[in-house]
Parts: sequence; C-alpha cells; structure tokens
Amino acid sequence: MRAVLSLVSGALFGAGLHVSGMTDTSRVRGFLDIAGHWDPTLAFVMGGAILPMLLAWRMTRGRVPLAGGAFPSPPANTLNRPLVFGSILFGIGWGLVGLCPGPAIASISYGGWPGAVFLVAMLAGMWAVPPLRRMLDRQASQA
Repeated sequence: MRAVLSLVSGALFGAGLHVSGMTDTSRVRGFLDIAGHWDPTLAFVMGGAILPMLLAWRMTRGRVPLAGGAFPSPPANTLNRPLVFGSILFGIGWGLVGLCPGPAIASISYGGWPGAVFLVAMLAGMWAVPPLRRMLDRQASQA
C-alpha cells in the first residue's frame, strides 16, 4: 500500500511540476531575470506550494500517516553554514540550468541530453556532499 501511495504521490507531483511550468527551463530563467523580461508566473506556483504546506504541517501534529511510520518533523528555523552553502549551490544550479531536483527528474523523459547531463551532475553532487562535509567539519574542528 505504501509503495502504491508513493507512486501515485510522485506521479501527481511530477504532473504538477509539468503543468505549472517548473520543468520549462526558459520559464524558470525568465522568472530569475528580474532586470530583463521578468516572468512572475512561478511566484504564484511557489506561493501555491507554500500555503498548502503550511496547512499540512499544522494538520499533521499528533497524527499518524495512513501508510504507517511517522510524519517528518518541521524543519529547524536555524541559519547555519550547510543551509547557506546549500542554498547558494542550489541557486547557482537553478539559475544556470533552470532546473532543480524535482523538475530535473520529472523532465528526464523529454529533456534530451542536457537534462540527462544535469541529472547525472546533480546525483554526483549529492553523492559527493557527505564526504566533503565530513572533511570540512574535521578541518573546522582542528582549527
């Protein structure tokens, strides 16, 4: 049951990304181009995602998911080095390519070789971050 719910949820999420234009790299870059031909439509997409999530965090307190397990805790409200560094890397990748992880996976079937290259680079970065972070933390603790 859990696998079926995950498949349906992922398909719905991917379809939402496609319908909202989040998989259209030119639309994403247009949103980021505030000095040129700014396209504000993705601001509505982000707002449409933030509001339901706010309600979801409030509604899940003290409840158990239908498929078992537990709901994740709300994210911490702390500003730290990993958050800032990750946000900078995310913004650079999003600005250069016009894709972030969800839309990159959703567009893999029709994104062509540039989408595949981005997906491979993204996965390589995700694989490289934990050892890099351990190395940086070790160096920081020695200093």
